[in-house]
Amino acid sequence: MAEDCIFCKIVAGEIPAERVQEDEHTVAFMDINPWVRGHALVVPRSHSRSLYEIGEEDLRHTAVASQRLALRMRDRLGCDGVNLLNSCEPAAWQTVFHFHVHVIPRFVDDPLKLPGAPGSTGPEELAAVARELRG
Repeated sequence: MAEDCIFCKIVAGEIPAERVQEDEHTVAFMDINPWVRGHALVVPRSHSRSLYEIGEEDLRHTAVASQRLALRMRDRLGCDGVNLLNSCEPAAWQTVFHFHVHVIPRFVDDPLKLPGAPGSTGPEELAAVARELRG
């Protein structure tokens, strides 16, 4: 547990949260600043700062718990879809530095627009980026 981590404190029960599911590896709770009704977070019980640092086993457990919560949202909230979102580092909107996945139920008529309108690029740029990623 990281001393100054709010999510570690939620996992430990030191800070109240509306928990919606938990197992030996993960805890899911309602986001206090929801984008839409039902927006929740899934966190591993073990502290990892971000996607860059989380171990594969904790990542796997968090992904499975996110799927389980998404199915629960579909069945109990009647949502039309779900967004899973992880923000890694401030440039990508991360504000709490404990790995977490936003599970956001989506409804056909909700006003949320994520992530915005996609851009476009030409085949030369796609190929150049692909070469960089392949090394």
